[in-house]
Amino acid sequence: MRQLTFEEVGRYAWRDVPDPRITAPEQALVKPLMVACCDLDVGVSQGWLPVPPGHAVGHEGLAEVVAVGDDVRGVQVGDRVVVPFQISCGSCRECRRGVTGSCGSLPLMATYGMAPISGLDGGGFMSDLVLVPYADAMLISVPDAVDAISIASLSDNIPDGWRAVGPFEEELARLDPVDRRVLVVGRLSIGLYSAAFAAALGAHVDYVDTDAQRLAAAEKLGATVHDRVKPDKSWDRYPVTVHTSADVSLLAATLRSTWPDGVCTDTGIYYQPTVEVPLLSMYTRGVRLVTGRVNARVVIPQVLDLLADGLDLSPAVDRVVPWEDAPSVWPTMTGKTVFTRA
Repeated sequence: MRQLTFEEVGRYAWRDVPDPRITAPEQALVKPLMVACCDLDVGVSQGWLPVPPGHAVGHEGLAEVVAVGDDVRGVQVGDRVVVPFQISCGSCRECRRGVTGSCGSLPLMATYGMAPISGLDGGGFMSDLVLVPYADAMLISVPDAVDAISIASLSDNIPDGWRAVGPFEEELARLDPVDRRVLVVGRLSIGLYSAAFAAALGAHVDYVDTDAQRLAAAEKLGATVHDRVKPDKSWDRYPVTVHTSADVSLLAATLRSTWPDGVCTDTGIYYQPTVEVPLLSMYTRGVRLVTGRVNARVVIPQVLDLLADGLDLSPAVDRVVPWEDAPSVWPTMTGKTVFTRA
């Protein structure tokens, strides 16, 4: 079969590799129908995320089940499913307590499409076939009524956007209506998804970015948009803030914009050895900082419930591209790109 491989910054190519095979009764094979680029994929393709080349890419997308092992009961051949980007067994202590991103049966950070930083590489979604080692634990059926293009990032970035605001729904609901406010400092798609979910929860959302196209998308998703961070004293601080840019100075500004005993979720990946965090200021004001990886398998069903209620995430999609054009288009991505089979 073919899989798209990162050869070097600016160059991706199809490589022929052996087909994956079912070797255990709990496994399944799926055929990716569409694959979305993750925000991390954009950083790698542009060279500002220092990831070594030589690995299969893609870890977001929807797929069709093409074969199942004898013990698989949750899905059957022909089902349209989302495959979480993190591999998890569903039965270990960590999975049972909902931290499927740290499955205790597998090396830490067992994932698809990110071999250089994965404890276990499951291969890339930009492939003819993908092996799912724990089909019943991982695969989630997708309703036919939901537009597939708009949720092609349901494996990773969409649940990452939800976990930045969803856990604080009750916290926001307890506030006076005028105080149900969320600040999102965005870059690429996770910030857009966070803004969409916060607006869907009934909050007023201020979205900050420098990219005109993302600002327009955020407005369509229900946010009030700003093309720069205001001076500190100009912000009325927020009970919930979200920072997604991986810019240390903007993280500091977002923390300063979080009100006393509020919460700031940071989804960025920082490759520098140290990042300064104003712990004394956070301590005295009671600001909580949440970091770490989303547990995608746990969050995805929560997102599907919102989508069933009519939430439209399609404005976050930058462009839709034929599957065969992936080698030439992947290096040029600047936003959420979805590759679809004919």
